[in-house]
Amino acid sequence: MTEQRGNWTSSAGFVLAATGSAIGLGNLWKFPFITWENNGGAFVLVYLVCIAAVGLPIMMAELLVGRKTQKSAVGALKEAAGPAWGLVGLWGVLCGFTLLSYYTVIAGWSLFYFVQTIGWTASGFPAGLATGDLFGEQVSNAPLQLMMSLGFSIATVSVVYFGVQRGIERIARLFLPILFAILVLMLVSALGMSGAGEAIAFIFRPSFSELEPVGVLEALGHSFFTLSLGMGAMITYGSYIARNQSLVKAAGTIVLLDTVIALVATVIMFSVIFSVAGMAEQVGGSTVGMLFISLPELFYTEVPFGIILGPLFYVLVALAALTSTMSLLEVVTSYVIDEHGIERHKATVMCGSAVFVFTIFAALSFSDVPFLSTLAVFEGKTGWFETADHFVSNWMLPTGGLAITIAVGWFMTREQSESELVDETTPGWFSYGVWRFFIRYVAPVAVAAIVIAVLRGTDFS
Repeated sequence: MTEQRGNWTSSAGFVLAATGSAIGLGNLWKFPFITWENNGGAFVLVYLVCIAAVGLPIMMAELLVGRKTQKSAVGALKEAAGPAWGLVGLWGVLCGFTLLSYYTVIAGWSLFYFVQTIGWTASGFPAGLATGDLFGEQVSNAPLQLMMSLGFSIATVSVVYFGVQRGIERIARLFLPILFAILVLMLVSALGMSGAGEAIAFIFRPSFSELEPVGVLEALGHSFFTLSLGMGAMITYGSYIARNQSLVKAAGTIVLLDTVIALVATVIMFSVIFSVAGMAEQVGGSTVGMLFISLPELFYTEVPFGIILGPLFYVLVALAALTSTMSLLEVVTSYVIDEHGIERHKATVMCGSAVFVFTIFAALSFSDVPFLSTLAVFEGKTGWFETADHFVSNWMLPTGGLAITIAVGWFMTREQSESELVDETTPGWFSYGVWRFFIRYVAPVAVAAIVIAVLRGTDFS
């Protein structure tokens, strides 16, 4: 079984793969949106504190459980904390399964806009095109949605099919540098826009009088959600880490890269917002507004070198999405391999096919398909897609994350966790005692606050 699962060939390969898992549409799409909604500076500062106090300790906790046991989420939690905790691992696997089923649909949108922008770069942006109508038409086009989702699903299965070293790590090593390079190109272009200075001031100049209590909760929630925590992804990736690699260094690097990329994406987005008259009024409509409605046109009318950066941007979105979808499928596939003894190739195709059945439901929920488009379980959420997103974001991820902090902080012994975090590779800045305090007291209280906020009506989807 260990031979089937493999190991990362190096610490750099693992860091790139795990960073790819963490970097996704939440960095390029949701973080800029919620930063805008919460008036910038103070929200960003609170978010950075939450990343350090909550996200990083839980990241280390999940990685150490994986490496100590060398098992996927279910078996790892059973061995680390006790048989009953396998249910928490199973909850994480179901979370990854559900999240992947609708995340693939959003990822498919990047393919649509890549093709569109290639056409506009070649022949010019069509005069009078209403990009809002274009977005509405493509999401309601059932055959198109199914085709794009299938394409992205096949790409995801193809990566995971070849395993940890020849699939996930190889793709991460290839795609993450490309992703970083595209982001740097876009940042350079954005900093040349007239509103760049105002954007930077908005993001990094804190004004706590403008931050509402709900903004603090949102910063806390996103610091947890952005790192792929609470669903077994980091436990699974941690199970492939060799003994001579530092978990502490790796976790710190992953969190740092994820945070920097979210901030860079926000600088890029806000530079456009503050440079284009009337743009600010369009942003607050929805999280998709900037990414798939406003930006496509702005690349060809406002952004320097936009005819080149337009297609590159949607390559960036697609790469960020793929590095996340392959980690989600690995959570499910690794569980089937470990717990049911099915070899990787068969397990990958089987799991990918099962997930795609539910991807079909999510893709068709934007069309007038009975039940799929009208399902209304949660207030204000209509259709299969919105229902699944709400359930994962508000219930599955926070409860899974809370259970993991309790399992590691209170049910694993000090010796078990310390032996994984403290060795000759541990950097000098790390204090096991401080980490243990945060994973036992601060992180559980913080994640419990997210659950309580959900019970009181806050929506993190």
